[in-house]
Amino acid sequence: MSIKLSTTRQEAVSNGVKMLVYGDAGIGKTSLAKTAPDHNKVIILSAESGLLSLADTDIAVFKVEEMQDLLDAYNWLTTTEQGLSYDWLILDSLSEMTEVVLAAEKLKAGRDKRAAYVPMQEIIESMIKNFRDLPKNVCMTCKLESYQDDSKMVIKRPKLVGQQLPVNIPYLFDEVFYMHSGTDADGQEYRALQTQPDRRTVAKDRSGKLDLYEYPSLAHIAEKILNNTTQTNQEA
Repeated sequence: MSIKLSTTRQEAVSNGVKMLVYGDAGIGKTSLAKTAPDHNKVIILSAESGLLSLADTDIAVFKVEEMQDLLDAYNWLTTTEQGLSYDWLILDSLSEMTEVVLAAEKLKAGRDKRAAYVPMQEIIESMIKNFRDLPKNVCMTCKLESYQDDSKMVIKRPKLVGQQLPVNIPYLFDEVFYMHSGTDADGQEYRALQTQPDRRTVAKDRSGKLDLYEYPSLAHIAEKILNNTTQTNQEA
């Protein structure tokens, strides 16, 4: 019997970066698409109503308006030469795509709309895993939700419909970033990605290569994670 072995470092490089970015509306999540290294190698699955922030670029877009669009997009990305050629896949946003799936399941459920939430959760989690596991860099965006925990502390996390999805989704990604803005000591506004959790914020960096706050650029994040991994592999 022949067994083909790889290494964890090789898998990390070949499979790409898998990240979830969430934040307030208008913070610049959609604009992250144009921070990828090569716009010709980027495709966006968009369920958002507008892409005005990307009007100065020519990035490929696949519009998602109904459940079938998600199925068609996955099939096209995995079976066609053009679909396979992209280095970056952006899903913008999971919050909107969840609503698309929920609407489809509510139609199936008939009068009892509550019955739609369990299959919706299963479909969304399966969809996320399928797109996430494509052999390319994947960035999914999500709206921000603030909620109170049992101690009345306000926690920031990705916003998705249902009670369990917002809890489960961060576990499906290696990288979960909270995108926010602020003002520095000189009074200049900045935007940053928080890569580590605190008592009020859901975030994580399983690569161990990122600082607590990083510049919001896909090229920058990928270079820090993958190039560092590649260099370590070459030195080993």
